[in-house]
Amino acid sequence: MKLTFYLIILISLVFIDLSTELRILIDHFSFTSLYFAISKHPLAFFILLSYPYLYNNLKK
Repeated sequence: MKLTFYLIILISLVFIDLSTELRILIDHFSFTSLYFAISKHPLAFFILLSYPYLYNNLKK
């Protein structure tokens, strides 16, 4: 129970951090905007990419 609560808080903080970047990417997608979003928020994108791995390993 504690780990799932931790993961929910973690993913919500990532989406709060990336809210403006995601809005720009949804409105006008370009590879340049994707590059700048990743370069401005590397930790948030790393957490998004590693979230399934974290969920599977912490679930056990």
